[in-house]
Amino acid sequence: MKDIRLERWANVLVNYSLGVKKGDLFQIKSRYMADPLIHEVYRLALQKGANPYVTYFGEGLNEIFYKEASKEQLEFLSDVEKLEIEKIDKYLYIISEYNQKALSNYDTKKLSLRRKTTGYLLERRLARAAKGLMHWSLTAYPDNAQAQDAEMSLDEYTEFIFAAGFLNDADPIKKWLVLAQEQRRLVKIFSKMKKIRIKAKDTDLSLSVQGRKWISCEGKENFPDGEVFTTPIEDSVEGQIYYSFPCLYSGREVTDVRLRFKKGVVVEAKASKGADYLKSMIGMDAGAKRIGEFSFGTNYGITRFVKNTLFDEKIGGTIHLALGSCYPETGGKNKSSLHWDMVCDLRKDAEVIADGKVIYRNGKFLI
Repeated sequence: MKDIRLERWANVLVNYSLGVKKGDLFQIKSRYMADPLIHEVYRLALQKGANPYVTYFGEGLNEIFYKEASKEQLEFLSDVEKLEIEKIDKYLYIISEYNQKALSNYDTKKLSLRRKTTGYLLERRLARAAKGLMHWSLTAYPDNAQAQDAEMSLDEYTEFIFAAGFLNDADPIKKWLVLAQEQRRLVKIFSKMKKIRIKAKDTDLSLSVQGRKWISCEGKENFPDGEVFTTPIEDSVEGQIYYSFPCLYSGREVTDVRLRFKKGVVVEAKASKGADYLKSMIGMDAGAKRIGEFSFGTNYGITRFVKNTLFDEKIGGTIHLALGSCYPETGGKNKSSLHWDMVCDLRKDAEVIADGKVIYRNGKFLI
């Protein structure tokens, strides 16, 4: 018997998150495990008069590629992919994994080089989205790999995802509109701020946001969602930050990350595990050493770290700072093939100070 929550999920994605309409060229990317959701999204998109098509990732292909590919092949990007990113109107990526650690032991230089190559697609997607020429969204379908990382059973993880997206409600879109209203209130307040300072365990970091635009993430680009973000002034980040949560990127895990900034640039990077990978990623280009995003997590329905950035960066009571590319709509200028969200827990012995006033303490807003 089909779970009604899948239909609700597809309805939110198609009608609320992406706003799919007649004539849209709509690309859906995922793996076969996500077929139950893919089918519902595909069916509804056709009913809307759109032109959806599905791109599948095969199990084990990435491993073969990184084992066999030459430097020339790692640097190759097909004209088909370049054309596709310029033509699609709507884009949905559904996270679904067989093995999230499959690339853990592969050459970090190869991974970095390939990420630099495909970074062109990320840059074009963000640029077109900033101009309103396309709309993209990201969600995650429950599977055993993600459940195992979250230290849950598959059933538990499935229920976690449904709860995080308000999909147990008969009208989840209504719930997202309530969250949106609160976040827009915060955006108005944040827009007047100039300098922000974060103080927590082994963390004392300051940055300027003067003149930058704040964005409310309301279930449009990410689902589930719940964050308010901007891009700091590129050369303003000063001080140090410690990430008690593991930092995950492309299936690799780096723990106890400590970064020190001077004039906006990472001048020291340490980790108890994965330090070489960390340094390889932030060394891929000049922009990878700068902060492209500063954000508050606002979804208090997500209460635990599950090693999936889609959820972890939204945890109410956290902030995250992404190394690398910014979102151009904020007014940011930093470009990079990297965009690595790193989540910092502020729910204990922590505060955020804006223009000399404490606005946030122990995971709660005071404004």
